[in-house]
Amino acid sequence: MLETDCIFFQLAKVHQLANRFLSQKVSELNITSVQAMVLGFLEKEDQITSSELGKRTELDSATLTGLLDRLEATGFIERKGNPGDRRSIHIHLTKKGKAMSGKATRVIAESNLEFLQGLTLTEKQDLHGIIKKLRLLAPGS
Repeated sequence: MLETDCIFFQLAKVHQLANRFLSQKVSELNITSVQAMVLGFLEKEDQITSSELGKRTELDSATLTGLLDRLEATGFIERKGNPGDRRSIHIHLTKKGKAMSGKATRVIAESNLEFLQGLTLTEKQDLHGIIKKLRLLAPGS
């Protein structure tokens, strides 16, 4: 089988390309692409629990904890106790974090457009539909 026929090889190469592309775009903000995406999730819904943020970002607990540690160290977020449940923590964007999340969201949106600029609207819609379907149908999903 040629690597051009192997869907796993092709998906891995597209993932590498997309990750490198987005990483270069957000590097101007001095954050990683994953940090940018997490800040984007928090911009959409601030003050959620870390477990809810983990579900939305689809990051495992250990990865998310390390990421939140770095975002807190840079002053973008604060962790605060949940008054409704002492066992959980709410993640809050700081003033600095709100400014950065807005920038990160803008860079991600612009990067989406630029990365897919060679596709027609129909091709973009098809691509999104195929990705969603593969994620739903994949064994172990």
